[in-house]
Amino acid sequence: MTIVATGPSSAAADRAGRGIGPLLRAWRERRRVSQLELALRADSSARHISFIETGRSRPSEEMVLRLAEHLDVPVRERNALLLAAGYAPRYPETALDNPALDALRDGMERLIQGYEPYPALVVDGTYTVLAANRGIGMLLEGVPESLLTPAPNAMRLTLHPQGLAPRIRNLREWRGHLLAQMERQIALQRSDGLRALYEEVAGYPVPEDAAGTGPAEPAGRVPYFALPLRIEHAGRTLSFVSSIATFNTPMDITVAELAIETFLPADPATVKYLHTLVG
Repeated sequence: MTIVATGPSSAAADRAGRGIGPLLRAWRERRRVSQLELALRADSSARHISFIETGRSRPSEEMVLRLAEHLDVPVRERNALLLAAGYAPRYPETALDNPALDALRDGMERLIQGYEPYPALVVDGTYTVLAANRGIGMLLEGVPESLLTPAPNAMRLTLHPQGLAPRIRNLREWRGHLLAQMERQIALQRSDGLRALYEEVAGYPVPEDAAGTGPAEPAGRVPYFALPLRIEHAGRTLSFVSSIATFNTPMDITVAELAIETFLPADPATVKYLHTLVG
């Protein structure tokens, strides 16, 4: 498993200097929740929520956490809300190579290795690849070393003109799917790094002859049950559908931002070919 150490960010502390009122209002408006609706969810009153947002009332630590929970505020940003209200951060940010996370790392490694020969990888909140199995390595064969070191990024590897993009047979659809996924994340959380990555990969050129103007599945085959990634490897077109898993109720920022993406073969031909590679 490749470990990329992660450490605390000063961004949350910078935002905390504004006070909790503006931060709370911004999250409430981002979630499109009225003061009354938030008050009902948090067993409070619209007047109290209004007083917090205008600075006329200081919420308790318990209230800050309750409001953050009902607004689905990311764990990293909950620390910013606590700091802004005058309380100590509640959630640590443990480096992934810290011995305290040994069991987590070992579990993720066993999971993605057990998924072979199908591809699987682990990424952080800005799609830095923290671990990958041999199925991913197979797809990345021939990708320039400059895109693989020092810390490869899954979005960059997929959409860069020197990465996987030229091999993706339905590039326009898959690119649109990935950009929309990033847009949803940006809308739900404050991440300068994610926004910068989005602007970078969205600016990569797309060949005029890139596939993607017609059906994703070849004629005569059973239609796919989800948008597939159709990618060329060794003269064959392999088809995968992806799923992303995250951890339930994380109490650490690093763990909260981890995601395990697995690629399930979308047709029998892909299954058969992958198993021949390990047979």
